[in-house]
Amino acid sequence: MGSFASPMLEVADMIVEAGGTSLDLCFQCGTCSGTCPWNRVRDFRVRDIITRAQLGIEGYEGEALWLCATCNACVDRCPRGVEIVDLIRTIRGIMVETGAFPKTLRSVFGSVQSNGNPWSGEPEARKAAAVALGAPAFETGVDWAYFTCCSQAYDARNVKVAQATMRVLKAAGIPFGTLGGAEVCCGDAVRKAGGQALFDHLAEGNRKLFQQMGVQRLIVPSPHCLNALRRDYGAHGGPWTAVHVVEVIAAALKEGRLALPGRVDMRVMWHDPCYLGRVNGIYDAPRDVLRQVAGVELMEFHRHHDESVCCGGGGGRLWMETPVEERFAVLKLREAAARGATCVATACPYCISMFEDAKTALGLDIEIADLSEIVARAL
Repeated sequence: MGSFASPMLEVADMIVEAGGTSLDLCFQCGTCSGTCPWNRVRDFRVRDIITRAQLGIEGYEGEALWLCATCNACVDRCPRGVEIVDLIRTIRGIMVETGAFPKTLRSVFGSVQSNGNPWSGEPEARKAAAVALGAPAFETGVDWAYFTCCSQAYDARNVKVAQATMRVLKAAGIPFGTLGGAEVCCGDAVRKAGGQALFDHLAEGNRKLFQQMGVQRLIVPSPHCLNALRRDYGAHGGPWTAVHVVEVIAAALKEGRLALPGRVDMRVMWHDPCYLGRVNGIYDAPRDVLRQVAGVELMEFHRHHDESVCCGGGGGRLWMETPVEERFAVLKLREAAARGATCVATACPYCISMFEDAKTALGLDIEIADLSEIVARAL
């Protein structure tokens, strides 16, 4: 007779106790596997990870565990309400505690622990970047504090987005100030990659900063920062609200506080960032803004809104190597180019990075732009 794997049911208990409380809800329908964008480029079965975790069979902790970009598409469609991203995050957390996780993520965690950011940048450089933006410093009584994403402080391409955003906020007369580089990483990628303890440390540091500075309302440029501050801080939360910059720009246009007299001639295909759209339900605001920019022809991917395909950068994947032909951003850029778009626009630093990398890999003559950059051209 053949040999069979012996289930270790205590593994399932360990996962549930660590936070994966919806593990037992899964009845193996396979909707998650059919929904996952990885299956556009390779065989990847989310259901297999969950089955092995339920039974404690070897393999739930393998390489596949680290492929998930936490795009939330599977969670949206699960008929049983299984919080699949939370399950993946919880299992990753168990592996992080044992030290059995990818080397690239170890470097990211180390940088965040030592420097407060995942880019191996010195804290002083973040402060210098805040000064270089030319925006006023936040002080008590100012309506808004601008929370700078790590990417916009250390990544050269996303620094340009931050500069454009400052121009737009100033033009709209938004009373805001930067935190002067005193903030640290929001911790979203760290948490989704399994580093809960490190996330808690970051969240508590930012909470204390907000409290000390009297911050009540935050403008954030990254949907990942938005989600962390709105949803994930939990016990670390406080009396503040966080809004994404596209919401601020849309409101300023609607209220007549921002004028866009310039013309920007381009065919713009809009990409819905997972954590802006699918997770936080912000679909209309960016489209409303683009429709008010003279010369812009707004286009949609075949899959958009809640069916939008992930860029592939969430859940720590931004720092992990992916073969060119398996990059979701590559698939999307090919579609955009084939349909005649001259620009792919989005509103997420991760998406900007992933699309810029895909553009380089493919050698395509297509522009990658943040919504704030398009609006800044129309001022």
